[in-house]
Amino acid sequence: MESSINIITAETLRNWLDSNEPVYVLDVRPLSQREEWKIPGSHYLDAYKRLNEGDTSVLDEIKIPENAKVVTVCAAGRTSQIAATALREKGFDAVSLDGGMKGWSKAWNIARKQFSNFKILQVRRTGKGCLSYIISSNNEAIIVDASMPVAIYEELIHRDKLSVKYVIETHIHADHLSRSRKVADLFKVPLFIPVPNNVKYLHEPITEDTKFQVGAVTLKSLSTPGHTIESYSFYIENAILLTGDTLFINGVGRPDLKADRDQSRIKAGLLYRSLQNLISLPGNILIFPAHTSNPIEFDGAVITTTISEARKNISLLNTTENEFIDVLLEKIPPTPANYLSIVEKNLTGSFSEFESEDLEAGANRCAIS
Repeated sequence: MESSINIITAETLRNWLDSNEPVYVLDVRPLSQREEWKIPGSHYLDAYKRLNEGDTSVLDEIKIPENAKVVTVCAAGRTSQIAATALREKGFDAVSLDGGMKGWSKAWNIARKQFSNFKILQVRRTGKGCLSYIISSNNEAIIVDASMPVAIYEELIHRDKLSVKYVIETHIHADHLSRSRKVADLFKVPLFIPVPNNVKYLHEPITEDTKFQVGAVTLKSLSTPGHTIESYSFYIENAILLTGDTLFINGVGRPDLKADRDQSRIKAGLLYRSLQNLISLPGNILIFPAHTSNPIEFDGAVITTTISEARKNISLLNTTENEFIDVLLEKIPPTPANYLSIVEKNLTGSFSEFESEDLEAGANRCAIS
């Protein structure tokens, strides 16, 4: 049995990367798993099969700096322990990531952007690609699409000395468990969710007439059905657009979850019209989506683009409605793992962080480009 001194938690590695400590992260998974999702800045060696066959000489095939602090990574933390043990025997300061990529699923970092009368804090699940937001003005705050454990929002709100006024969702998520109900309970504030929905706990409805006043700014609610029927975006005039899973920085939402082929075509048509409404807004408006497809760097740079850049770079935004529907449905990515279970738990609002690791593990598959 490996000693716990040779294992580190995802939170420890997160802290090292967040503070720019020199760390050599070595991923030893099969290539197919690596291509799905990875730790930003990590190095790769396809060593999984040979390590499990007892052939540790495979580690000689990668040149690791002599004095490096090495963290080995696999899917669940077993093969990476074999790699860490072999590297220690070769004289390296090597440890294994406890729980592997499954444990890494909740690792996070943040980025900030200051505007003239408000600030946006982007809270990023680096492995999962989930993006949630704390928008603040005059010390008041609204939290959007909470996807991290509650304690993280509590820490960030207290760090900035903010008072939470609302917690809101852009839609019912299918790829991660929403923490919005728990966050709203923690801060004792109302939770707003778009309608129509089948949510089974108390909440306030978001309709096209709903506005959220936060300090000196107002978030306007824009109905943008398509990814889901109840999807909404939120607009701060002449500044930002929170697009949920409707519009990403390099793609658009998928319309097929919990829908057959005919229903997917109908939802794709709704999505087309929603997107046309969004891209008719001024070109300098910054888009802040609920997800990104790539591992999120620990660089403090917000993940965003302008509406004009999206119009230029996302070819699906420059098609006719029929072309859009046909191309979109041809490009549907693999269905997210466990999405039906995740949706059900998001409708009931009841789950434990312990069970979330298994349900949420894996790459983000929301965008179609």
